Formats: sequence, C-alpha cells, structure tokens
Amino acid sequence: MKEKRNITIIDKKQIPSEEPARQYYFMDIAKKYVAELAEQKGAPLTFCVTTFGCQMNARDSEKLVGILEKIGYVEAPDEKADFVIYNTCTVRENANNKVYGRLGYLHGFKKKNPYMMIGLCGCMMQEPTVVEKIQNSYRFVDLIFGTHNIYKFAELIVTALESDSMTIDIWKDTDKIVEDLPVERKYSFKSGVNIMFGCNNFCSYCIVPYVRGRERSREPKEIVREIEHLVQDGVVEVMLLGQNVNSYGRNLEHPMTFAQLLQEIEKIEGLERIRFMTSHPKDLSDELIEVMKNSKKICNHLHLPLQSGSSRILKIMNRHYDKEHYLELVDKIRAAVPDIALTTDIIVGFPGETEEDFEETMDVVRRVRYDSAFTFIYSKRTGTPAATMDDQIPEEVIKERFDRLLHEVQTISAEKAGKLTGQTLPVLVEEVNGQDASLVTGKLTNNSTVHFPGTADMIGTIQNVVLEECKGFYYIGRLA
Repeated sequence: MKEKRNITIIDKKQIPSEEPARQYYFMDIAKKYVAELAEQKGAPLTFCVTTFGCQMNARDSEKLVGILEKIGYVEAPDEKADFVIYNTCTVRENANNKVYGRLGYLHGFKKKNPYMMIGLCGCMMQEPTVVEKIQNSYRFVDLIFGTHNIYKFAELIVTALESDSMTIDIWKDTDKIVEDLPVERKYSFKSGVNIMFGCNNFCSYCIVPYVRGRERSREPKEIVREIEHLVQDGVVEVMLLGQNVNSYGRNLEHPMTFAQLLQEIEKIEGLERIRFMTSHPKDLSDELIEVMKNSKKICNHLHLPLQSGSSRILKIMNRHYDKEHYLELVDKIRAAVPDIALTTDIIVGFPGETEEDFEETMDVVRRVRYDSAFTFIYSKRTGTPAATMDDQIPEEVIKERFDRLLHEVQTISAEKAGKLTGQTLPVLVEEVNGQDASLVTGKLTNNSTVHFPGTADMIGTIQNVVLEECKGFYYIGRLA
C-alpha cells in the first residue's frame, strides 16, 4: 500500500503492558492512521469480514468487526473493500482450497486499489504449511494471525499499516484469555458467549486441538458478568460456546462443572434462553442432565455428536465412549427431558469402516430418531492420525453409504416433524421473513423454525404462537 509511507509514525513509548488496556491504546493509534488514509482517499475506508467455519469463528468475527468499526472503518457489502479479512476454518481440506481460490480473486482488486489490505486469521493460519504457502504464492497478503492472539487485532493492524511487508504473528499455544474488547453483534437480541477455548480430546480425524490449543476455561464470574451486560443491552438468548462445553472448568484454580456454571447463568434476571454447544458424550454427566431437567431457561435442544455407531470405529476415532454408552445417555436425557430435540454429527467412510460398522451407525439412527443430523463424508485431514491410516474407504462405497444414511435421517426427520402441530409455544422472533414481508420468522426452544404474521417491531421479543401447520422442516403459525 503506497500511502503507508505518508503516515506520521506515532510515538509508542508509553504502551501499556496489561491487556486489554494495551489494545485500546493501539486502537487510538489505528484510528488516527485510518482517519489520515481516509483523508488521502477522499472517502471513508471500508472493510469486509468473511467467516468460514463454526460458531466460535462467528463470535471471533464479531470481535474483529467491533474493533474495525471502533478505529473508523465502515462495513462494505462485498470484498471490493479497503480491508478484507478471511476468518478461516481448517476442519476439512476443501475449506483451505476455498480460501486459496478467494485470495486469487482478491488479487485483482488489490492491484486497482492502493488502499487495500488483506488479512487472514483463524484455524487455517495455525498450520505452518499454510503460512509457508501464502508467503510463497500470495505475497500480496498484508496480515496473518491465528486463533490464540485474535485479541491483538488492533496492535496487528498498526504493525501492518506501518510495514511494507507481510505481517505474520502466529502463536503455537497460549494460556491467555483476553475479553472486554469491542464487539459488534450480528443480532441485538441473542449472542454467542465463549466459556472456554481449545480441546484436549484429540479425536483421530480432527485437526482442532492442533490449531485451537489445549482447553482453557474462562472464570465463571467473568462469564456471568459478560452475560449480565449483554442482557442489559437487550440480549434475551445466549449460546455458550466451547469445543467441548461438558469439560468446562476443570483447569480453573477453583474447579467448577459445566452444570454448576449453567445454574449460575440461570439466575441472571432478564435472560430468557440458554443454549450451548458442543457437547461431547464422554463428558455428559448425570448432574448436567438433572440441571437441564429442572431448568426453566435451558432450551430443549441438545446437539450430541455420535460420529459413528460402531464401538470398534469409535475406539479408533479415540472418542472414549461406545455405542451402548451413547444409547444409555440418550435414554437418560429423554427420561429427564421428554420433549427434547436431539441432533447429531455423523461421519461416513472413516478408515476401516466395514458394512457391519456402517449398519451399527444406521441402527443408532433408527433407535435414537434424531430430529436432524449433520452427515459428513470422511475427509482426510493432513496432520491427523486418521490421514495416515491404512484401509481408506473407496469413494464409491462412501457415496453409496452416505446416500443411504441421508435418506434414513431425512425420513425420520420428516416423520418427527409436525409433532407439535396444534400447540401454542413461545417463539423468539429473529427477522422479517425474506420471502414474505407480512410474516416474521423465529425459533422454538427446540430450534425449529416458525413463520407467522407479524411486524418488524416484534424482532427480539418472545411471542406465544399457535403452530397451525407443519411444512416439513418449519411451521406456519399465528399469534395466540
């Protein structure tokens, strides 16, 4: 960016050492730089943040947006912006390829825009081979950082603005948790809340522990304080986020279980709904089931990844539970919360999966009768133990099994859909319907979608709605 050299370097001798004060200091510096560049350009500088991957990434992106707006950038509708950031996912290799493709597309914009900066962050950047490839093949990228130091975004922006070369700041791991930074929420009435970071499970197919680091939990008082502030700002529903929320609190100085944390959050006045993900079956305790049973705020929806119904394959996956244990858990949950909606993740074609193993998965699907399931074809992930295993399954076999599983899941979902028809239930209104402006769209606590006649001023409120008709995967209703 040619204009960088015209910026007056600001004295940074008095930089605070403590976080987040340090980052607010850099936001002030960045704000002056952005104002100076906007004056040179003759228009405000714009930004575009694109998020790949999970809800934790989505929450991280809200922090990126909050900081960019704080320092004077204005959000643009597309990637023809002055600062484009990709918050990347690396769970599957094709996610990486998608980012490389988009970078090639951005290069054309950058050649025409001397003010343009390109930033890359997130899980994909934690892989040394990825960073090396970007350094060699995409030298026009300005800024690269990972998952552990996202809180340093303001400081990294200043470094990138002051530099004529690529700025790279990747940490292998961290024990730091820094919150209390600007956040621009996508929705005014609901929000994700990080309760922990990282993962200790090392499932043999999964790259996440390598790129997100080891588990570290936030202090419960900080979590409660953040949610109280969100509620004061109009939030009625929170989604508690972690790679494995069921193991929350184990590394705290004063350990606390996830069930105990939920009980503390339940006490927050004005908070109407609590959701959480993701739950690992091996850590789902009887205490947690009891708390869900007695709660008035925890939504009656549980996402409980199965991955495979074969105990043999689960052992190779390093999941630490077997088929029988999983089915026992489901029975306990359904006994405690009879109307709970259960959803899951299933991988088809894991190395060594036989037809008998696959039929075990189909058996669990038939017995549990999930409300819906995310079904995945096994994707060989470089850097994981499963990628080097013998007996990788032929593509045509995987495809045939995947189609059978999908048919079974969809058949059961269709049979279960509509079970609430005729009931009057609370719906959190989320938006005006995209297809019909006379309708609003919202969610039941079991995560089902409902459309009913309403107006924009209902957004963010909970309305009692009569579910008149089921249309497959959503309901049509009317105000009670």
